This record gives sequence, structure tokens and C-alpha cells, in this order.
Amino acid sequence: MTNTDDRGMRRGLTRYGDAGFSLFLRKAFIKAMGYSDDALERPVVGVVDTGSGYNACHRNASELVDAIKRGVMLAGGLPVEFPTVSIHESFAHPTSMFLRNLMAMDTEEMIRAQPMDAVVMIGGCDKTVPAQLMGAASAGVPAISVVTGPMMTGSYRGERLGACTDCRRFWGMHRAGELEEGEIDAVGDRLCPTAGTCMVMGTASTMACMTEALGMMLPGGACIPAVAADRTRHAEAAGRRAVAMAEERLVPDRIMTPAAFTNAFRVLMAIGGSTNALVHMTAVAGRLGIAVDLAALDRLGRETPVLVDLKPSGSHYMEDLHDAGGMIAVLRELSPLLNLDCLTVTGRSLGENLDAAAPSWSQSVVRPCSDPLYPEGGLAVLSGNLAPGGAVVKHSAASPELLNHRGRAVVFDSLDDLARRIDDPGLDVNPDDVLVLRNAGSKGAPGMPEAGYIPIPAKLARQGVKDMVRVSDARMSGTAFGTIVLHVTPESAVGGPLARVRNGDTIHLDVAARRIALEVGEAELARRVPSPPPSHAGAERGYLRLFLDHVTGPDVGADFDFLAPPLSGRVTPG
Repeated sequence: MTNTDDRGMRRGLTRYGDAGFSLFLRKAFIKAMGYSDDALERPVVGVVDTGSGYNACHRNASELVDAIKRGVMLAGGLPVEFPTVSIHESFAHPTSMFLRNLMAMDTEEMIRAQPMDAVVMIGGCDKTVPAQLMGAASAGVPAISVVTGPMMTGSYRGERLGACTDCRRFWGMHRAGELEEGEIDAVGDRLCPTAGTCMVMGTASTMACMTEALGMMLPGGACIPAVAADRTRHAEAAGRRAVAMAEERLVPDRIMTPAAFTNAFRVLMAIGGSTNALVHMTAVAGRLGIAVDLAALDRLGRETPVLVDLKPSGSHYMEDLHDAGGMIAVLRELSPLLNLDCLTVTGRSLGENLDAAAPSWSQSVVRPCSDPLYPEGGLAVLSGNLAPGGAVVKHSAASPELLNHRGRAVVFDSLDDLARRIDDPGLDVNPDDVLVLRNAGSKGAPGMPEAGYIPIPAKLARQGVKDMVRVSDARMSGTAFGTIVLHVTPESAVGGPLARVRNGDTIHLDVAARRIALEVGEAELARRVPSPPPSHAGAERGYLRLFLDHVTGPDVGADFDFLAPPLSGRVTPG
């Protein structure tokens, strides 16, 4: 590869007013790392290291960094690793979603600020992959995604376990008095037996699958278990490919087109993926000026069956999907519905990648379109007077008998209110009621936590109640299940209709009609004055102030309003 003035160590020189001095000083300091002049003349590939002592999902990040660096060097490049923000779902306060935009900003600015001709990004736990795609889209440097990969399954008394769908199932049993303290502790010891992300179709797995479908990951990379040798070989291949991408100047906006996002959204429907992915991919698209048409997305869902038999919509786990052929098997089955001419990080089209992959084999995890797990996609987009800006429900993981349901609202004004009252024996609640949580959106919580999986009130759980209709402006973990309406927009903290719901109001959910309605007259609603949202300690300064001042709604990705360019007129799905 021939260096030009904007390649390698010459890229993005520090501004001292003397470009020659800037390059001289940069080389002098980098030589303290032990590099030779020969190494410093090579194309530079940055390697984003998101390893952290707080992030078990990224426990294998250092191993992947080594493999990527090996691949870069085998292809004649110079790998340079650098750290960014690392987020783990269970360790981020108040929620990992609160920090996603910070990680996206960090990723973008570090790619932009440091000399690199291409970048390989190691993501994994829920918000890290979308944050990196958002940052890469804005930075405009050739980029390729590698994920840490899913955990292997655990076992408890002969029963196969997967975090975190089975976390929630066993915790529900514990709340209902079916498991004693020692038993739930024993389950906790066995839920997460290896490094890696949740081994069900949660947000991490969903984002990995969608990223491969989007074309930003080498074929076959989404489903490889974190502890498998194939995972490190895939990372090495990504490093090699990054060097070629630098030469080709294969930048993200050539790959992440409206048609490619349509492929990713179709895969979201077919895998029974996480509702979170809708918010995340909307944010990624928004970074390129591409709007997401929620009505078109719903139409796409009606014509795309759920093909992947994985928890929480099905019965298998990510290692089973890998053994069944991974995303190659899914994409081949969906190929009549996909845009096969979309460019990918391989430099070839999606269709060419599928043609070049190993033949498929007989298996039962990925169903044929002629015999789907569910006839429609896993998600449905709702509208109505309770959600004029839209809401979403994962109906593939819901109770069929609750998909058309009228019930009396039982309202919780905040997360603190929910925590105080949900298990109160005196709570006025029945199995047919609709649990409503407000002030849990981007501004109200803040950070739109995964609180939409409102627990079944303890007194009902002890009676054997497993599911109820639940409605909120919060999110829900992709590992969760139940008849749960999420992302109600506008959120209550900005005056959305959810703020006007009162105990005893009738709410009608009709998923087939794609409606969520508050059966209260317009005149009565207009008379109701919503209570002000809760204040947030520390909101006068720092990142929290930035977040509250600039975060948008989930319908446009919950990004910061100053990070996305004006919409270009391009729309997905289409």
C-alpha cells in the first residue's frame, strides 16, 4: 500500500501550525512504544478495546484484541489498540442506555482524533454494538464490527439455563414463593458459566445478528460462542480485512444504506429479536440522515415470519443457532425477501457472501418459511391515543390470550413508586388489570431503563399469575417475555398522554389492529393536568444535564439532537 499525505501516521496531525513538526513529534513519541520506521510506514488499523473489570460480557476482549492485531499484521498493517467507554447492562447506573450516547461520542471522537486508516470495533453487551455503529457512522472511517460472542448455557439440576430469560423465569418463581433463598442463589451460580453475552435472543444477540445482516460484520460472526476457537479466528479475519478496507476506503455510509437497514430490520422480525434493537438501529440510521418509517416497519413485520426457535420466543439458545449455521442459515431462508445486492464489509454483496458460504444442512433451530415458528415477525408497532408517536410490543413472547385485552389501569408514577407499592398486600390489583408505569422514558427516568418488565405483584404471583398486560414509556430487556407494551411516545415526562392516565381508566390493547387506546373522552383528558415529572439530583451539571437537554424520543433513536445530521430524505424500510 502506498502512503499518501492523509494515510497512516500522517492522518489527522495534531495542529501545531507546522505539519512537518507535527509528524516528527508524533513519530518520536510513538517510537517510545518500540515501533520501527518500517512499522510506522504501514497502514494503521485502530482496534477498539472495550475490556473492563466490570464487564463480564467482554471478558474475552483481550484475546480478541490479540487475534485482530495478528490479522492486521498478517495483512501488512500496523494495529494500534485503544480503549473507549465500556458498558455492562447490570453495572451501569442508572441504566446502560443512559450511557450509550456517551460511548458513541467517545468512539466517534477517538476514531476521529487518532491516526487510523480503518478501525475494528469490539462490542458485545447490549448498548456497546449500537454505540460503536453510531460512532463509526459519524466518524466516516472504514470500520468493521467484531462481537465478543454469546456465553455457553449453564445447568441447574439437569435443566439447561440461559441468561437472562431464565434469570427472569426463576426470579419470578422466587417472588411467587416457589424457590427458597438457597435455591435462587444456586441458580445464580449457574446462569452465567462462561465469558460472553446473554445466550438467548436478547439485545446483545439481536444486535450482533442485525449487524451481520447490515453488512458491517464478516459473514458468520454473529453467533460464534465467546469461548470457541472460531471466535478468535473470526477476529483475526476481521483484522486482515480491515487492512484491505483501508486501501479500498470502504467507509460505513457505503454499506449502511436504506436497503441494508431494511435487511437488518427484516432479520429483527425473523429472529424474534429484542425491542431495544428498534431504538438502536433507528439511532444508527439517524447518524446517516436516514429516517425509519414505523408504519413501513410494521408492514415488513406482517410479511416476515419468525424463523428462529430461540428463547424467549422459542426454546433454543445461541450456541444451537451457531451449530445450525448461524446467520448464514437465517439469511439464506430469508433471501427472497432481502436486498441481496447490498455491499458488505467483505467488499462483496450480501448475495455473493451467501453464495460463497458453506452449504446449509438439516437442522431444527432455523425454520423454513413454509413452517415458521410464528407467521408474523416478532415485533408489532402500535398507535392510538395513548401512543400517538408509536409504541412497540414483542408479541412473539406474549401470551396469546392477552393480545386483545381490556383492563383497568393500575398506575405507578415512577420507578420509586413502583418499587414501594408493587408488592404491597393492600395494592388494589386484579389479574385482568393493566399495569401502567410512567416517567420511565429517556427524560423521566432518566435513561429509559429496562423497567418495562413490570413484575407481577407479589400477591398475584403467589396465586399463580404469570403474565399481565403492562404498559410504559420504558424499555424491556430482549431476554424478557410477557404481554408488554413499551416505548410509549411521547413519554410522560414531556407531557405525553401516559401522564394523564388515572387508576381505574380502561385501556384496550388490540395487537392485531395495532392499537393501544385509553378509553377516556378527549374533553376529560384535556381537563386532566399531569403531575410534574420527578426531578433528578445532579441535573444542573455534567453529562446528566447534557443528556436531559438533548436526548430525543425512541421514535428517532433516543440519540442527542446535535449528533444526527438533518434527515436526507432517505427512508427505511423500503
